[in-house]
Amino acid sequence: MNYPLLSVFWTMLEFFLWIVWLFLLFKIIMDIFRNHDSSGWSKAAWLILIIVVPFLGVLVYVIVHGRDMGQRDLAQAQQQDKAFQAYVRQAAGPSGSGSHVDELAKLADLKEKGAITDAEFQQAKAKVLA
Repeated sequence: MNYPLLSVFWTMLEFFLWIVWLFLLFKIIMDIFRNHDSSGWSKAAWLILIIVVPFLGVLVYVIVHGRDMGQRDLAQAQQQDKAFQAYVRQAAGPSGSGSHVDELAKLADLKEKGAITDAEFQQAKAKVLA
């Protein structure tokens, strides 16, 4: 079997470029459907162009809509981040009502600094634990 190292490298490069090409093709097809600014006919025309003349179609689409693709990706990422942050806040409990442990730690810190007396500390502690 005669398969020199350069041929192995060339085959790996071709395989890698083929995978990148498929990734780009599917990303563009998903972007076509995600684009709410285009009409149905426009989306159909882009799909036909990409299917009939794939290399030229992808190149033209990236030139025409490249910046819009990036903006849609950024908007989607921000929307997902906002939804995740809202979920974390909701799962952590009601906002603004720190846990009992945090409130007791703050009260103990105030007592150590002399900002409140022992009686005030006991009264606030009873209120937190109630």
